[in-house]
Amino acid sequence: MKSILLTIVLAAAAALLVALNLQADEPSAPAKATRHTQTIVLGSGCFWGAEKGYEALPGVIDAVSGYADGRGLEPTYKAITRPEHRMDPDNFAEVVKVTYDTGKTSTEALLKHFFEHHDPTQANRQGNDIGTQYRSIILTANDEQADIARRLQAQYQVLLSEAGYGEIKTVIKPLEQFHAAETYHQDYLTKNPNGYCPDHSTGVTFAKVDAPVVDNSALMKGQQILVLEAEFCPYCKAFRKDVADAYRGDIPMSFRMASGLNGLELKTPTWATPTIFFLQDGKEVAGHQGYMNTEEFYKALGLFKLGDSEAFHVAFNQGTDNRFCRQYELFKHTPEGVFTDKLSGAPLFDTRYRFNSGTGWLSFTRPVEGETIERADNSYGMARTEVISRSSGIHLGHVFNDGPNGQPRYCINATVLDFKAR
Repeated sequence: MKSILLTIVLAAAAALLVALNLQADEPSAPAKATRHTQTIVLGSGCFWGAEKGYEALPGVIDAVSGYADGRGLEPTYKAITRPEHRMDPDNFAEVVKVTYDTGKTSTEALLKHFFEHHDPTQANRQGNDIGTQYRSIILTANDEQADIARRLQAQYQVLLSEAGYGEIKTVIKPLEQFHAAETYHQDYLTKNPNGYCPDHSTGVTFAKVDAPVVDNSALMKGQQILVLEAEFCPYCKAFRKDVADAYRGDIPMSFRMASGLNGLELKTPTWATPTIFFLQDGKEVAGHQGYMNTEEFYKALGLFKLGDSEAFHVAFNQGTDNRFCRQYELFKHTPEGVFTDKLSGAPLFDTRYRFNSGTGWLSFTRPVEGETIERADNSYGMARTEVISRSSGIHLGHVFNDGPNGQPRYCINATVLDFKAR
């Protein structure tokens, strides 16, 4: 019976989350998310084979043959192959523009492939392909790519020297402009399976180090919150600062990189960070791409944890518990301790200041200092003061001036609280 009820609640919560656009199924970039697609332009000889090699790599979105790093002549195959341009230092190089998803691969992985699949010690040639158009070159889109390229080049030089090879001649510089090659050059080896495809690799490889497998066994049990992050992600830092650092709820919150999602059943794409997943037994119930502010996060968490329930209605629709409700009966005689926000876990009311008002709602003479906000509530034609949780923004109840000995009476809904014994 419990499993049937859980299924019904989760289904209702998922439906509500989708209705609120918390499920991100479209590939468009969400607001305030770091999209992890980059491009880099690589030249390693004849672009036909290089293009095919990059397209076969996991995480590569597209590879386009083209010309770059030339000046004074047209960026066309006819122009760059003229005899007078064969050794022209201003000739265009045959290159491949690689677009890749850094959530699934890395700049380092691409550049290791680049170095390993041609001979970077040859200047202006690859085997029998002789000329400046065949030079080894890395044209970067940002400083991070350039730093990685220089570091890997230094590492590969050591490996090549140990194997008896000479100095690496690869040029590393920022990309100025890329010119796509003629249509017949694109996907040439797919169109011509027996086409020209020389392999000038040295056979020297970087040491293969298997990435450690992340233990996600804890995420396979019960309700979990998973935040997908990336190393360079300003919106991830903002989500931590604004939301995650203050979160103390009873649903665990974990953080992972894209390489550490093994074993999880996720539907929302992982190409943007942060992405917040709400999991049940390792399966995504709902996900949200992009930064979430406090209000957005707790509304989503409320739907996930509470579903279409009285507690959700009270918390987010300014509802009111029934008098002497079941949760009130459970809470009215607890041992000494603190009542906490059901979603954020923040302390709200201490039993030291609880009293029995006889109204059928939990009553206190004061809240925990700094944890609640009071604001005017003129709904239903009444002039009242609403009490909300500072951490999550959920509705808690109202405060009146008829408490014991002239003190206030905080009339609080039990369904939006949890309790921690002292």
